[in-house]
Amino acid sequence: MPVEMQLARIIISEIHDQQIIYLREVEGERQFPIVIGIYEATSIDRRVKGYQTPRPLTHDLIVNVVEQLDGELDSVLISGLKEGTYYAVLRVRRDGELVEIDSRPSDAIAVAVTCDPPLPIYVNEEVLDEALSDST
Repeated sequence: MPVEMQLARIIISEIHDQQIIYLREVEGERQFPIVIGIYEATSIDRRVKGYQTPRPLTHDLIVNVVEQLDGELDSVLISGLKEGTYYAVLRVRRDGELVEIDSRPSDAIAVAVTCDPPLPIYVNEEVLDEALSDST
């Protein structure tokens, strides 16, 4: 059963290539980091802070394309962890069917926070267990 998580923290470093976001359990205390790129980190940070851009950026484009094709963004699922790399799907509902689209977690989370209201973020329990054992 997937666990609902929320974006808890964004750490942006100007001296490192790798940035970090933390996901925290909505109804619990568990949390874990995901290393992401600077572009995704700044995109997520910009959305969380409510900054508007004059033209659509990549994650805005994804939201707009799904909506124009009569889809409804449903949620994000961090579905796997293999050799230190997280895997995710962006879930889109279209014609009554839930379609899962392969995505990097950072892009899926950026899309999630671009939506209003933000999409729910879920993590498979096995992924959460492995992430927590890796971070200790």
